[in-house]
Amino acid sequence: MDIQGAAGVVLLYCWVLTCLMIVGTTANGESQTLNAAVRERGLRARRPEHRNAYATMMYMGTPRDYEFYVATRVLIRSLRSFHVDADIVVIASLDVPPRWVRSMEEEDGAKVVRVENVENPYKGQRNFNRRFKLTLNKLYAWALSDYDRVVMLDADNLFLRNADELFQCGQFCAVFINPCIFHTGLFVLRPSMDVFRDMIHELELGRHNPDGADQGFLVSYFSDLLGQPLFHPPSNRSDLLDGHFRLPLGYQMDASYYYLRLRWNVPCGPNSVITFPGAVWLKPWYWWSWPVLPLGLSWHEQRRQTLGYAAEMPLILIQAAFYVGIIVAARLARPTITKLCYRRNLYAMQTAFKLAAIVSILSAYILPFFTIPCTIHPLIGWSLYLTGSLALSSIAINSLLLPAASVLTPWLGIIGSLIVMAFPWYPDGVVRALSVFGYGFFCAPFVWVSLVKVMSHLQVLIEKEVLFPPRLGESGMNSGFSKLY
Repeated sequence: MDIQGAAGVVLLYCWVLTCLMIVGTTANGESQTLNAAVRERGLRARRPEHRNAYATMMYMGTPRDYEFYVATRVLIRSLRSFHVDADIVVIASLDVPPRWVRSMEEEDGAKVVRVENVENPYKGQRNFNRRFKLTLNKLYAWALSDYDRVVMLDADNLFLRNADELFQCGQFCAVFINPCIFHTGLFVLRPSMDVFRDMIHELELGRHNPDGADQGFLVSYFSDLLGQPLFHPPSNRSDLLDGHFRLPLGYQMDASYYYLRLRWNVPCGPNSVITFPGAVWLKPWYWWSWPVLPLGLSWHEQRRQTLGYAAEMPLILIQAAFYVGIIVAARLARPTITKLCYRRNLYAMQTAFKLAAIVSILSAYILPFFTIPCTIHPLIGWSLYLTGSLALSSIAINSLLLPAASVLTPWLGIIGSLIVMAFPWYPDGVVRALSVFGYGFFCAPFVWVSLVKVMSHLQVLIEKEVLFPPRLGESGMNSGFSKLY
């Protein structure tokens, strides 16, 4: 019996190992087949309808995959709202969820092509940022062999108008938002399998790449672009230019320029596309990006007109109802909550008790921030945040018998800071920054005084034996509560 059992375990192990080898071989075979097809025929879009295409890419493996998925859908729909005369293509890695692919194809009208991730040979560099590990998938744009011209885009682009004249540009065109380095958030290219294969070969050879991402590689590959002429669209829309060109700054306006003067002042080319190349946690689709950065509201206005917020609204309504319920319940059940709280902490150290009060106040202002859907409209996001912090503050106020005015001083300060940042009549960004700094400098003493008052109030309650009665009994607790109510 033991021999038979051991033989069964061995057979089961061999069966599992064989299945894993078959799955791995199949996946590897699919990958090799895909790579071979791309190298021979390029990326084939499903039923191409136009000669040209706007393209963007999507891959998985970052903490912000969903946010970039939402941003990609808004980009697709905003392009369609301008009635562009081009296909909209998404170069999606094989691990992008099928339901996301279906949404982009069936609801947004995009053409999704699936690709194997390009292996990044620079990931061992000292200055390599892991969030750029898969950005070399952008090279697949040269393999879109169904199209004459492709405008390759990052998801953080905000279109202000139809920019189809870009398809008249040459083999490669990009904007120098940095005086010496062009930006790869938007560029125009003519698909070429020869160029694509040469780029892959250069990756294998380890071409110099200062940042290990698509930006550094393309700047190195097209190192002569700085000396090329500026692109001016031909008057005849059917004329196509040859060669490499620099695009006017209006086709890739860095949001940082706007924040300096709070208006655009682009000397050449039309104001067509805004890009947001700054810190990833201040991308325009995050609800907290406005009014910290004024242009965030422009992106959300475009989302409101195209994709909408139906996906997040059920969770928003549930959270709002939950916070309102907390405020009402905490006020109605104040005596009971306080009794339960202090019975459990009857013999706690007074210093630890004060520390718990500080932690509860800080939690009231921190926890709601992480529960709100990241891509909701800023007006809804800030309203829900203020409601949540008020609700959690009410728990601390009613259970710990804290003075409401002192606990809510930071809450009022946050409202004031939002008003100062959202004030629309600043002459320029420098005055706005100084105003925000001055407001913070003015409010800091009030926040400190409120904290001191909270600690003093707790000390008074302790000395009056409201929080720590001399013995465990109802008489001491009742006498303490009779002084307060």
